[in-house]
Amino acid sequence: MRIGALEAGGTKMVCAVGDETGMIFERTRIPTTMPEETLNALVEWFQDKEIEALGIGCFGPVDLRRSSKTYGCITTTPKPGWAWCDMVGTFRRALGVSVGFDTDVNASVLGEVRFGQGRGLSTVLYLTVGTGIGLGVYLNGALHHGIVHPEAGHVLLSLHPEEHWTCRCPYHPNCLEGLACGPAIEERWGARAEALAQRRKVWEMEAYYIAQALVDYICILAPEKIILGGGVMRQRQLFPLIRSEVRRMMGGYLAAEELNDLDTYIVPESLNGDQGILGSLCLGAAEWAREHGGREA
Repeated sequence: MRIGALEAGGTKMVCAVGDETGMIFERTRIPTTMPEETLNALVEWFQDKEIEALGIGCFGPVDLRRSSKTYGCITTTPKPGWAWCDMVGTFRRALGVSVGFDTDVNASVLGEVRFGQGRGLSTVLYLTVGTGIGLGVYLNGALHHGIVHPEAGHVLLSLHPEEHWTCRCPYHPNCLEGLACGPAIEERWGARAEALAQRRKVWEMEAYYIAQALVDYICILAPEKIILGGGVMRQRQLFPLIRSEVRRMMGGYLAAEELNDLDTYIVPESLNGDQGILGSLCLGAAEWAREHGGREA
């Protein structure tokens, strides 16, 4: 089965054609400009690929309620021109195929569950820490949705005792994204993350914030594994600092075997950065199966 995959990001769109086994046949990247220009270029690329379904992992917020009039749309994004853009409808009309749709981070966690470090597990979290912070939640064998998709980048945190900077989130004075995303690091310390690699205090503070969020997620969702990705997490010195802080903050409260070995519980992303594309292939396959009488993933 030939499936299209679209990892729709705020700066670039990654397109691929593959199959349900995770084989990728071809791919390209298209810059994210204004909707009409970008969507026309995407449709043109997929038009002659003979795909039977398309899966989209999209930047958000997005509407995932099938009963909603705006299902399949990007909703209140601050990205100019993209608010209320109808992603699912655009591709259904243009390509005439089944279109699966979810957040980019849910696509990433699905990719890790099917093909990466989450295989064989029923509850897995994928946290991306980059320009923004988002959480993909695979809960009890399915992607999690509620009144909206998880917005766990906006959990509220205690400030680090040495914090001297103001949270950059326009909505919250102390949320994870506003304190720990890549632009927050740059604004607080005056340089991009890669230029700060040798400054331990930078990463101790970053680990303090990420670990707080992970402890909250662990206590609420009890995942079997947590996978960390995104540009900031390329600073591999963060992983031991985060694990140490999680252990300290947890205080031995939960008696779970997985928490005895945080090196294998809190891990880097795998799949060479393809988890979003691979998860999008799965979204497309699942939507095709749903529309043709199969079981939805």
